Amino acid sequence: MSASKILDPILLRSFVAVADTGSFTRAADSVHLTQSTVSQQIRRLEIQFGCDLLNRNGRYVATTPEGERLLGYARRIMQLMDEAVEQVTQSVEQGEIQLGVPEDFAAHALTPILATFAENYPGIRLEITSGLSHELWRLFQQGKLDMALVKQRKDSAPGIASWPEPLCWVDSREHPAAGRNPVPLVAFPIGGLYRNEMTHALDATGQRWRIGFVSTSLASVSAAVQDGLGISLLPRRMAAQHKVLEEVDGFAAVPDLEVTLHMQSDASTHTKTLAAELVAACDVIMKV
Repeated sequence: MSASKILDPILLRSFVAVADTGSFTRAADSVHLTQSTVSQQIRRLEIQFGCDLLNRNGRYVATTPEGERLLGYARRIMQLMDEAVEQVTQSVEQGEIQLGVPEDFAAHALTPILATFAENYPGIRLEITSGLSHELWRLFQQGKLDMALVKQRKDSAPGIASWPEPLCWVDSREHPAAGRNPVPLVAFPIGGLYRNEMTHALDATGQRWRIGFVSTSLASVSAAVQDGLGISLLPRRMAAQHKVLEEVDGFAAVPDLEVTLHMQSDASTHTKTLAAELVAACDVIMKV
């Protein structure tokens, strides 16, 4: 297509306005231009097409056969432009929410809540980051997450809501590892909160230990314990498939941790809405 055949949407909008109102004066009011400007724009279109698009001889301005053919295309072009502006503007206005959650919450516990929120607010783009709590906390402090659900020592950093997270020692029912010396540990990587609590507790009692298995995946840690690769420290709510070790087994209880939801101070309205739904969900999850 040559440059002379490229259609200017501004000219088309004025053309549609004249065709719809039957008057240059009323069309000028509807597009917020002067009558002379609208007349000039229509004339430019007619020069571009090389024919008259409007019949100006009657009491009302009407389209010529050529103008009538153009009118259908012009309406479609205007509709597509309006839709494009609406969709892009809606996306910019609603934005996105960056949420960080621990793996045991990301896998199944919160996905129904997040799916419902996404369905109710299709213009919001949810981006979920799953990882170890100290990594999520670092991202939150750097402003890269709007919200972060993290596991932390009690009262270490206040959030908008917190729930106690009791821990317990777990071992395999069929292939126990607690009697070995040194006792093998199934742990998260260095820096993981459970790992730190576990090694500190064993050091405090003088019990010898070694790292037997390391994984960033909670599911892998649980499976390794179940198969006898070592003992570990897990949330009590997730210990049903394991043998729970008590103080009589030589493993003293460790202090409860807490699960805390943090939200940035400048959070959007939609972020606050999601936060309220997450709090309600965690009230249920943490009572299990």
